Amino acid sequence: MRLSCPSCGAVASLDVLLGHEGARDAVMVALKLPAPLGKLLIQYIALFRPASRQLSMDRLASLLGELLPMVEGARIERSGRIWAAPIDSWKVAIEEILVKRDKLTLPLKSHGYLLEILMGIANKAEAKVETKVEETRAYGHDQDRRPGMQQISGKLERRGIPEEAMAELRKFNSKERGR
Repeated sequence: MRLSCPSCGAVASLDVLLGHEGARDAVMVALKLPAPLGKLLIQYIALFRPASRQLSMDRLASLLGELLPMVEGARIERSGRIWAAPIDSWKVAIEEILVKRDKLTLPLKSHGYLLEILMGIANKAEAKVETKVEETRAYGHDQDRRPGMQQISGKLERRGIPEEAMAELRKFNSKERGR
């Protein structure tokens, strides 16, 4: 049975692939990766293939081997910090790279761009959580409410100034005019 790798372009029989250490390692790593990422990772790894030749099996195994611990751990370490990287973030990041492939300098040399995108996704998620925490701290509850707003039928709508506040304002204004 002859197989063609959609990522590196190599054509070989299954027994030859499994007999080659790099190819065997690549297959073993690929089998450990979560299924939803499979097709996307194959397309992503193809971006590492030099234009004039095939991607070697050793390089393929190395590239997949670099990704496996990060994907399995659902986190990346970059810029001296650990960032959350759940499977959904990996999918979004790889899809973004694939959409921009025409603007990239190919072949890719490292996973740096992918990791930068994952950091951006993690930053946005952290900012959203932090905003929610700060709103809870400021307003004493975790609903999406701000001063002067009330939730009506699932939407936030502006509400009037409370009567007590209006009375205080009238008192203040009358004192100011009397001066």
